[in-house]
Amino acid sequence: MMPLADLFVHVFVLVDDALLAGIVPVPRRPGPAPACSDAEVLTIALVRHLLRRPGERAFLAEVRQNWAHYFPHLPAQSEFNRRVRWLWGAFEHLRQHVVRLLPEDAWQQVDTTALPVKHPSRVRGPDGWHGPGDLRAGFGRDAAHGEWFYGFRLALRTDLGTRLVRAWGIVPAAVDERQVAEALLEGTRPWGLLLDRGFTGRAWVAAQEAQGTHVVVTPGRAERRRLPAAVRRPVAVLRNRIETTNGELTERLGLVRHGAKTFWGLLTRVAATILAHTLQLLRLV
Repeated sequence: MMPLADLFVHVFVLVDDALLAGIVPVPRRPGPAPACSDAEVLTIALVRHLLRRPGERAFLAEVRQNWAHYFPHLPAQSEFNRRVRWLWGAFEHLRQHVVRLLPEDAWQQVDTTALPVKHPSRVRGPDGWHGPGDLRAGFGRDAAHGEWFYGFRLALRTDLGTRLVRAWGIVPAAVDERQVAEALLEGTRPWGLLLDRGFTGRAWVAAQEAQGTHVVVTPGRAERRRLPAAVRRPVAVLRNRIETTNGELTERLGLVRHGAKTFWGLLTRVAATILAHTLQLLRLV
């Protein structure tokens, strides 16, 4: 990671150029233009995620104290938070622009990971955790940690080789994963897919094969034990690539401790975290 002064400048130039070129559209807002520009707000938010700083309030205080010469009109934390949520789509537009410059791998992976929003023991009934349409927080099983959680799932489609996130979405905690895969594959047709068993069924696999996509299902624990040692290792390496991506997003970049209070805050943090992960994989920061 480059020095913080250089990181602020580098990210600001990246964001500001994208805004000026129209690559990243910004929704219109009423009233006069704010003193702190959209590019500055997006820069601070993105740098916070790149640095894995969990607290927005604490990071803003640090910026106000040490980097006021870069951001002389920094708004209060409540206003800053509202503006970042208003601009959440900018993170995703910038990510799409960056990855569009690289061809997709012929082989893709699709998987989901848990996005808890509160401890299951604290759920007492309907709450405010709902997104567009009928998307609401619910109970699901986190197979990776062997426990139940309350929240949503983050669905990811990634390149098998580069591990770049090509498509993502926030979906219900308990969901038909084949429908998730269909949504993430919309508009693309990879040569091959590496999937867990939850995503597949005979009819679904046959439909994919008929469209020219080869489906490989990772073996379960018992099946892996029966595999020859020469085969077991390559299968584990390939399967671990999506687990590595999940871990980088949730643990290393702190998405598991997202601290969001609403669905739209969660959506904003996910979009910023995936952009930060993409920039790091491509060595652009």
